Amino acid sequence: MDPIIGIDLGTTNSAVAHLGPDGPTIIPNALGGRLTPSVVGVDEDGKVLVGAAAKELQVLRPDRCAALFKRHMGTDHTHTVGGKSFTPEELSGLVLRSLKADAEAHFGCPVTRAVVTCPAYFNDRQRKATLAAGRIAGLTVERILNEPTAAAVAYGFHEGRTDRTLLIFDLGGGTFDVSVVEIFDGTLEVRASAGETSLGGEDFTRTMAARVLEGLGQSFERAEAVTPLLVSRLIQQCELAKRRLSKEDGAAVRVPDAAGEYGAAAREVTITREQLEKWVGPTLARCELPIRRALADTKLTRDKIDEVILVGGATRMPVVVKLVADYFGKPPQGRLNPDEVVALGAAVQAGLVAKAGAVDDLVVTDVSPFTLGVEVAKTFGQDIQAGYFDPVIDRNTTIPISRVKRYFTMSPNQPMITLKVYQGESRRVGENLLLGEFDVKGFPPGPAGQGVDIRFTYDLNGVLEVQATVVATKKTVTHVITRHAKGLTEAQVRAAVEAMAKLKAHPREEAENRFLLARAERVFKELSTEPRRILSELLDGFEAALESQEPAAVASAREMLRHFLSAHDPTGDDAGDAE
Repeated sequence: MDPIIGIDLGTTNSAVAHLGPDGPTIIPNALGGRLTPSVVGVDEDGKVLVGAAAKELQVLRPDRCAALFKRHMGTDHTHTVGGKSFTPEELSGLVLRSLKADAEAHFGCPVTRAVVTCPAYFNDRQRKATLAAGRIAGLTVERILNEPTAAAVAYGFHEGRTDRTLLIFDLGGGTFDVSVVEIFDGTLEVRASAGETSLGGEDFTRTMAARVLEGLGQSFERAEAVTPLLVSRLIQQCELAKRRLSKEDGAAVRVPDAAGEYGAAAREVTITREQLEKWVGPTLARCELPIRRALADTKLTRDKIDEVILVGGATRMPVVVKLVADYFGKPPQGRLNPDEVVALGAAVQAGLVAKAGAVDDLVVTDVSPFTLGVEVAKTFGQDIQAGYFDPVIDRNTTIPISRVKRYFTMSPNQPMITLKVYQGESRRVGENLLLGEFDVKGFPPGPAGQGVDIRFTYDLNGVLEVQATVVATKKTVTHVITRHAKGLTEAQVRAAVEAMAKLKAHPREEAENRFLLARAERVFKELSTEPRRILSELLDGFEAALESQEPAAVASAREMLRHFLSAHDPTGDDAGDAE
């Protein structure tokens, strides 16, 4: 049987792992990196780039790249990349396809099954979009696993013999989740989850870029529309400065001109850690509400949390560590790599799916992060008012779960009802998310009050099945909620699979060459005259070697180019291992 892999499909970086005899391990990508940037590009030849090469291309040609598309999963948003239109599911599918290829190169055999993670606060549409992305990539997604649950599983695997209550604080590049987890007797039980799907390190980086431009009398929104190269390069500079400020008290940010160039008169702005913390304070404050909600749902106070576990690259920022320490009155922990722990947990879950012996004594339970229910009408005197939300499954109910509730018709001889299914926490359906609707027919003639039993069945992937049974006739209608992004019906998912198969992509063995070329083109624009001349010669030699297809010549030219870039790249960025 082919191996089952665990995949952390992240907003800014993704990773793939597997469970071996010695525990879960990360599978390196074609560049040897443990993380693959969640960036997709299309080069001048019309071929698709994924990962570090696409991230390099994004700095110089933002119009040819797409990033942060995870934030649009399950919506009708599309991204135009190099003149081609992609849905977020298709772009995520390309990232998953790249990770799948890395796993196949590692194992030397086909890989078709995976456990894929998503934010705990992903709604029904976003979860189904993740399943669709897996299918587009040629993967059977055996399980959608909540990211903080995956992190807890990784800790439970390594440290599961100690009974304790954990709070997983997961702040990644684009999403924030918090989960309260209990570990006891080899069981890992998720008690509650909460979060925000648009809060993460990318918001801090963009806030920094906006404040730098504001200090120079420019608007970030206008600059992004009018001078996209300036913004793309400034964001890169701010990302690097943000990382330096996690270790240092100050960092310089070079501001390119409108064309994205760093000329002799390029401006430089120095930012202090104190300034950054002040700028991101309002955004970071949004973390507190999900924490309070998760604790309230478990009826636990802060002092009952034994450990707070940090997950996600953004938790390396001192201001984040301080917020958590101040809130809980104890220093948070991060014994496992915060960038890799979700993928490691997904690999352990994959082992559970495969019934691997290494995890035969581990039991994992999860919860529904949202309340699920139906629209009902209420009677006020002589008036009947629709639009009210009635829960069937409350948030943070342990899953899988099947629950039934009886409702009644409101009019004599009412032949049918239209059942509308919602997800959310508001009393009125207008403020919740409509998941789907269907008609229930076959009510016999009679007075108002004919009964209908509504059963919700919510599985481990967060996929909902709704069954309606007319009490008088026992007639049953079953509906699997499939509504999510427009254009992703079953037929259109098949069409997307076929379209992805036709896309030309560079062979995996060319990944390092494509990355070095893209990196060199970016560095070239940043160098002074003499180093630029040397790099030009090295690039000419490398491209000539590639044309010759002589392995020895390619390897020699590649090594010289790599050595030069390591010494002269101002970013000092390593392929695929960024925060």
